[in-house]
Amino acid sequence: MTRPEPSTKADAGASTYRPRVLFLCTGNACRSQLAEGWLRHLAGDRFEALSAGTEPHGLNPRAVATMAELGIDIAGHRSEHLSLHLPPAAATPDLVIAVCDQAAQNCPTVPGAVVLRWPFPDPAPGGVDVGADEATTQAAFAAVRDAIRARIAAWLAAGAPLDGSDPTATDRGPCA
Repeated sequence: MTRPEPSTKADAGASTYRPRVLFLCTGNACRSQLAEGWLRHLAGDRFEALSAGTEPHGLNPRAVATMAELGIDIAGHRSEHLSLHLPPAAATPDLVIAVCDQAAQNCPTVPGAVVLRWPFPDPAPGGVDVGADEATTQAAFAAVRDAIRARIAAWLAAGAPLDGSDPTATDRGPCA
């Protein structure tokens, strides 16, 4: 799946404007990619779903495989740096959701954006699947995938608030 062209806040009065929701993680390899895929799948075209990392290091093939198990294709996603989704490169996201604690601690304040923290465990600590058998590794990725789906579904069911009023967030406001 390729990412759609970004909309801008200048289009806010137009019916084509879609709020920009950016999922942030350190590597933009797994959790943020899963979240972007889930928001696209569950919300359709209601939002411009994005993901980025503070230190991107490539899309994890297991993230692609775990979503493919459910018929969701994220193979076309790219691992991108946060700066590509902030001014001057792009319009400010309406909502930034940090899906790992390290990204929340290391990301800059994003003027004009609400920042929430939804920490999920890393299914591949250290960026690799070391020391675990295949079944354990697959189960870890599936558990994180399913937890992210549940959180996004709950946020959507609550009306998808962009103002920080999300009752499921563990922390609000600027990143540490």
